[in-house]
Amino acid sequence: MVKVIMGKRGSGKTKQVIELVNTAVNVEAGNVVCVEKGQNLRFNIKHSAKLIDITDYDMELSYSNLFAYICGLYSGNYDITHIFIDSLYKITGDDDDTKAGDFLKKLDVFSAKNGVKITITISDDIEAADEVIKSFF
Repeated sequence: MVKVIMGKRGSGKTKQVIELVNTAVNVEAGNVVCVEKGQNLRFNIKHSAKLIDITDYDMELSYSNLFAYICGLYSGNYDITHIFIDSLYKITGDDDDTKAGDFLKKLDVFSAKNGVKITITISDDIEAADEVIKSFF
């Protein structure tokens, strides 16, 4: 299952993700991972969640590389039950709705196949989102 939390900057997405991550750590039996660009969540996420600053890894940031990275995370730890991705457009450096929609569909297949929940935030106007992205709200 892939869920998207979308809204303009300052709409409370990050606060919502912090609450969701910390709740997931308490209620889920497996490992919780949160991927972000930078270290904005460092002091707000419980230490039992794996917080990853994607910029710590020397790679070109794109949708395909982020997907490969997520697959690599899971292949290294089959106990992951939930992956959070904060600020998808910021991480990939690409705010193309078509590419984002294709990425979400690909992640949804991955999620269903492996039983991993994925929650993603996107900083953009909800009204501007295309139908594919809206289907993940």
